[in-house]
Amino acid sequence: MKLALGSDHVGRELKLKLMEWFDEIGIEYKDFGAYSSERTNYPEYAVPVAKAVVNGEYDRGILICGTGVGISISANKIHGVRCVCCSEPYSALLSRNHNNTNILAMGSRVVGLDLAKMIVKNFLEGEYEGGRHQVRVDEIAQIEKTQSLG
Repeated sequence: MKLALGSDHVGRELKLKLMEWFDEIGIEYKDFGAYSSERTNYPEYAVPVAKAVVNGEYDRGILICGTGVGISISANKIHGVRCVCCSEPYSALLSRNHNNTNILAMGSRVVGLDLAKMIVKNFLEGEYEGGRHQVRVDEIAQIEKTQSLG
């Protein structure tokens, strides 16, 4: 499993702690920034992570900002992204099982490290079930296709 990671300045500390955990458990990743605590804007990191996941360079992505909301909205603007914003593990698991999500967003002002690890674990271990859920994922893709302007 290869992960693409990104955060704004607010999410950076949680991202760094997750990176230490990934090193301990042997998960490969690339940090797409932010690389300092200097104020920045979350779309700058959501877009490259989203594109890296959609292009197949990375299996999944994890994005972190203050609430997870803004960075997830930004990521979801990229064609092919299904980013879920989670603050508890159950939704992370079901988003994988039912929606085949490929990016997880979290809020560093909403979840602490231990809870973030539980959320990430469920997101990474969740398997897409397909079947009846594929119809819905296809419908989402069709909406995305028909709304493209370019």
